[in-house]
Amino acid sequence: MTTSTDAAQSGAEQQDWGVFGRPLFLDEEARALSRVGVVDVGSNSVRLVVFDGAARSPAYFYNEKIMCGLGAGLRETGRLNPEGKLRAMVAIRRFQKLAQGMGIPPLTAVATAAVREAEDGPAFREEIERETGLSLWVIDGEEEARLSAQGVLLGWPEADGLVCDIGGSSMELAVVAGGTVGKRLTSPLGPLKLQGLKGGRTGLKDHIAPIMADLVAKMGKDHKRIYLVGGSWRAIARIDMERRNYPLHVLHEYRMSSRAVTDTIKFIRKSNMDELRAKTGTSSARMSLVPIASEVLRQLVHAFHPKEICISSYGIREGLLYEQMPEQIRVRDPLIEACRFSEMKDARTPGFGKRLHRFIEPMFRARQYEKMRIVRAACLLHDVTWRAHPDYRAEVCFDNATRANLGGLTHSERIFLGLALLHRYKNSREGTPFADLIGMLPDKDIRDAEVLGKAMRFGAMFAFEAPDELAKLDYFPKKKVLILTLRPEAEDLFGEVAQARFQSLANSLGAQAEIKHAKF
Repeated sequence: MTTSTDAAQSGAEQQDWGVFGRPLFLDEEARALSRVGVVDVGSNSVRLVVFDGAARSPAYFYNEKIMCGLGAGLRETGRLNPEGKLRAMVAIRRFQKLAQGMGIPPLTAVATAAVREAEDGPAFREEIERETGLSLWVIDGEEEARLSAQGVLLGWPEADGLVCDIGGSSMELAVVAGGTVGKRLTSPLGPLKLQGLKGGRTGLKDHIAPIMADLVAKMGKDHKRIYLVGGSWRAIARIDMERRNYPLHVLHEYRMSSRAVTDTIKFIRKSNMDELRAKTGTSSARMSLVPIASEVLRQLVHAFHPKEICISSYGIREGLLYEQMPEQIRVRDPLIEACRFSEMKDARTPGFGKRLHRFIEPMFRARQYEKMRIVRAACLLHDVTWRAHPDYRAEVCFDNATRANLGGLTHSERIFLGLALLHRYKNSREGTPFADLIGMLPDKDIRDAEVLGKAMRFGAMFAFEAPDELAKLDYFPKKKVLILTLRPEAEDLFGEVAQARFQSLANSLGAQAEIKHAKF
């Protein structure tokens, strides 16, 4: 039973943390999700993923994939690929042993199109359970679509559009909006199932067209954004990056226009696939499916006319984790939860990020929520790379932000966050190897990231424990004045280095630095 004292304490904690709320990874329900193992038996690959860390934005503790090709030849024979069955069985035995060695709870295992459609699918499922003790959850196409869409919501809470998950033997569609999954359906447009069609490219095109038209009739065209899930889509995105010489090789939240997709498909057609495979680090088994998947994508984009195409690294496996989350965890910001967990695990003084945020927040109060969440994330991460060599700490910070497994971040936000953290440790960005990435930001964002970094740089060294209780920052942008008001007990802390960093912060704002001495 919740007492009035408990309620008051809970309310105080909520108010203390502001709009971001109390960290949920400290709660029992979240800790129960701190390490979850999932096996995905797909038509093309069999994969084990073990999630770990902050339940709302988990890290990949272990990730292993075997390209078994269970669905190869399924359209002609109606049965699973015999060689693929052998390889899948060996892989699942290994996964069970690995899970036992990690001491994780029983694995959650799901099988998709190949196993559910093959006439020997039920027998194979029984064989797996008999030989390994693992129970496969064989899901239908609509359930596969729902779980994949939930995976997108795990990394993209605000997702609004059409999720398109391509596997080896099927392609699923689902509508997402307002944090929920709506209409969903499945189709036989997996590249393994489309292999071997007669008539070459023309035959493939003619086969896909009526199926795609039926999908449009059932799902509608009013989707501004398409979220692409699946290995074949990710392979095409890597090729798009290669074609564009795109400097940030992070697939999650990578975005393409319809025109870019068209240009990349033309690029694929005229390219040497072996050379593309080497340049993009794609497996030969995956690359062999790219030409077929490219035609599916071409018709998908042409039929639905989205304004934007987004790559999601999260899919059915993340959807299974999302399925186990209570609602109080689902609604939280994955970026803030991941940053909190990182601070708790790696910072010298866990909890200082909140104090630092309070101290510098007056400089950013006029900003929109989306910018303020990046300010909060930066404060939480400002010290997590302190163990790196001092000469490289700034570069490690930038790499950590731009390449880490963080959900809820666009590519431009990743770079902004990385640049702010770089300036947390370094006054100048000249001579760093990140010019191409930084150049992706508009000049105003570059200046704002520098200001945020230098604000953290000053606040973090001014007082090791509670800068927000010892001094107060005020910024008046119209007057171009930055004021630091010191309490008497903080006078000795404002030494030469602190003075220099405060002046550097004022310079980055183009503002006059003023010092006041008063109680508050």
